[in-house]
Amino acid sequence: MVDIGKEIRAELHQQGRTVTWLAQQLDMRRATLYAVFRKNSIDTYLLKRIGQLLNKDFFILLSADMKNDDCASASK
Repeated sequence: MVDIGKEIRAELHQQGRTVTWLAQQLDMRRATLYAVFRKNSIDTYLLKRIGQLLNKDFFILLSADMKNDDCASASK
């Protein structure tokens, strides 16, 4: 399963952006954003907003993970 919080944090780091920047863009406290990073699932609207801000489609990661799960189930 994709750890979406970890993926978001990695993308943020890769782009050289700060947690403070993203928290400000999302109008949330940094502590709340750190809580998002610790989650392996988040609200789809929040994921969409984060993806728009980082110009990254995180839903593709989730979709690919689902397809991998389907393939693994089918081979059993």
